[in-house]
Amino acid sequence: MTTSPTLHPPQLRASADAAPEARQQRQAAAASPRRHWSWKQVWFQLHWFIGITAGTVLVVIGLSGATLAFKDELLDLMNPGVRHVPVETRAPLTPGQLSSIAAAEHGQRVASITMYAEAGAAPRLFFAPKNGQRRGESIYVHPYTGATQPALTGAEFFEWTESLHRWLLLPRDPGRQVAGALALCLLGLALSGLYLRWPRRPLDWRTWLTFDPALKGRSFLWNLHAVAGTWCLVVYVALTLTGIYWSYDVVRDNIDAWAGKPPRVAQAPGKKGPPKENKEASAVDIGPAWTSFQQHAPGWTLASVRLPTRPDEAVQFTWLAADAPHERARSRMDILPADGKVTDNAPYSQQGLGARLVNIIYPLHMGTYFGLPGRIIVTLASLGLPLFAITGWMLYLGRRKAKRAVQAQRAMLAGTPGNAGTGLPTLVAYASQSGQAERLALESARALQQAGVAVDVQSLDQFDPAQLRRYERALIVASTFGEGEAPDGTRRFARLLQATPGTPLAGLEVGVLALGDRHYSAFCGFGHALEQQLHALGATPLFPLIEVDKHDPAALAAWSQALARCSGSAIDAIGVQEEASYDTWHLTGRVLLNPGSLGGELHEITLAGPAGATWEAGALAEIIPCNADGSDGDGDTAHHAPRSYSIASLPADGALQLLVRQETHAGENNQGHGLASGWLTRFAPPGAAIRLRLQANPAFAPALADVPCIYIGNGSGLAGLRAHLRARQRAGLARNWLLFGERQQAVDSICDAELQGWLDNGHLARLDRVFSRDGAGDAREYVQDRLRASAGALRAWLEQGAIVCVCGSLHGMAAGVDAVLQEVLGQDGVDALLAAGRYRRDVY
Repeated sequence: MTTSPTLHPPQLRASADAAPEARQQRQAAAASPRRHWSWKQVWFQLHWFIGITAGTVLVVIGLSGATLAFKDELLDLMNPGVRHVPVETRAPLTPGQLSSIAAAEHGQRVASITMYAEAGAAPRLFFAPKNGQRRGESIYVHPYTGATQPALTGAEFFEWTESLHRWLLLPRDPGRQVAGALALCLLGLALSGLYLRWPRRPLDWRTWLTFDPALKGRSFLWNLHAVAGTWCLVVYVALTLTGIYWSYDVVRDNIDAWAGKPPRVAQAPGKKGPPKENKEASAVDIGPAWTSFQQHAPGWTLASVRLPTRPDEAVQFTWLAADAPHERARSRMDILPADGKVTDNAPYSQQGLGARLVNIIYPLHMGTYFGLPGRIIVTLASLGLPLFAITGWMLYLGRRKAKRAVQAQRAMLAGTPGNAGTGLPTLVAYASQSGQAERLALESARALQQAGVAVDVQSLDQFDPAQLRRYERALIVASTFGEGEAPDGTRRFARLLQATPGTPLAGLEVGVLALGDRHYSAFCGFGHALEQQLHALGATPLFPLIEVDKHDPAALAAWSQALARCSGSAIDAIGVQEEASYDTWHLTGRVLLNPGSLGGELHEITLAGPAGATWEAGALAEIIPCNADGSDGDGDTAHHAPRSYSIASLPADGALQLLVRQETHAGENNQGHGLASGWLTRFAPPGAAIRLRLQANPAFAPALADVPCIYIGNGSGLAGLRAHLRARQRAGLARNWLLFGERQQAVDSICDAELQGWLDNGHLARLDRVFSRDGAGDAREYVQDRLRASAGALRAWLEQGAIVCVCGSLHGMAAGVDAVLQEVLGQDGVDALLAAGRYRRDVY
């Protein structure tokens, strides 16, 4: 089971007068303190989730749309002399003449003709559809001879591209609905992105629209992503709203009804195209009607002529005037073929407002409403979608990397012995946006602990300025977000500090490490503002504020020296990543636990390692993955991102076991398998060397006291729970409740014999296995649903002092369990569980 940092910031205390047992309890509880998510954080989670799930398909839609934007120009470039011929002095043929020539040559009735007023432009003829066809074939003909022009090279490619863009190559109706859902996703990304980057000074246009190319690293990516997104925002809103019109019939029908357009006629079930046509109808002479049209429509540039099937039927003209505001601003006219009498005339300017607004939808979507500049803007915005996908993924992976670094520092801090002396602890606090400040604060606290200084680590996100009076010394690592602003979570603290009256902090010594980027005008702005306000409230400086431009080693060295002076002991350089030390283990077993599962294959992996290797339940195995051929997946060990898995066994079992879900994805890399999971579950041969490091996980430490335990998980999360239950069994602790979820009982009852054995021998007092796919529709049940239904038993177990351990997927299961606990206990009750170390999570 791959793990990542929990949702909660640490509040880890190692005070001078704390007994080791009490300190361990607080450390275990502190590993999962509750984060109060703001609306901005909720929208941020939705923004990145939609981006990494729908983003790839949106790139395909964007690139195909950009390809179609200049389809006509590209076709003319590829087919010179086909749609435009040299101008001749003789008059072009009339629609009636052209239809007669084409009907005789092809043996098909011409249903309509598109005529162009431009000299030399080839008319386009549409034949009546044959049985089983949605539409008939079309050809271009020579305007002066009526000869059929060569077929357009590349036309099939653009038809395929249009099908990809509109239906994703799916059948028409489901394809339209999927495309509509993706349009809604893009709309959500655009609007949530606007909300997320809303600046403190929204009237300053430079904040919105200017990009600084001198930025580096994450700042460069974020600025590019945000500014380019702002430039494209209006275009994306227009593209998505207009695209939804064609995607959903209910939307289109209601808009058309409001506009007064006649309802579309659905094809009767079982019919294969239109009825068989009468070819003799092509002999109707439309010459008088064409002459009358030219007299009544001066200045026409394009005319679509629908030919009648009977002599008494009117010829229908749909035409575009030279002064039309856009390409769909077309007038209509019906003329009798016999005498040229106009029976209906509807100039575009006299059509209803609703109809005219509906006709704007297509030009807005294509950008043609604003002429050539509009088409260029829509094309560039469509081509921008890959940019947002790439920068979004890079920002996401950067955050994940930073979180892994913070997790490692938190684990090392939890395992560092505290000071046994007396006195108030030193506050080490951080204000972090991307995780860098948190990691540096944790590393600094660990260094101080090693030097014998008692520390109290706090995030300013949930800190109250009044609590500063409890300390004599505070060291604060503060990031700056945007143009000198506090990180999102720290805004509350900054407001409260600003509103604090008088000088209540007299006697507090403060040292500040300010993180920033010199390319921003307000470099380290929040760090400076924070220090100034603290000094205004009476705090005195331990040392001058230290500014860090990105990862400047000289500034970090100055911070390390300042910590050394504060502790009176030597301090190793802060901010220097330790070289990972990995042992060689060997693959000795691999068993597929769920053949035929709807989910990915789940394998039990058994590894043999160095003699004397030891760990406790809840620990992690950090593995360097390999490619299918055994080579390093991302380069050498120093630069290779390891994967962490919960260990599913104990040292006394004689081997290290993991439960690994085989990840699959599109693409040829590693034959479509995840790097680590593919290596462990498929490609590594028996006996293969596995580079592995054991990692303590104090946030998920085993509960070996004589108290009840509730174990909740899903999927590969059973790994950590199994190790806990084995440890409890060896300790003779039997008051255990396991609530576990998977897909189908028939194929996903993993570790069934072991779990049933524990239930039979009394080691498990209660076993709830929930299989979500065995139910249908509303009858489907998930882990959180079973826990909610068992609220009475949950409350009774907790009243007996039960510890809750949750292991598995963060989104869905873990979040659902957290919600149920709040429903049953209330917010104060959940906070009390956390404070007592009775709510422990290992979620990913």
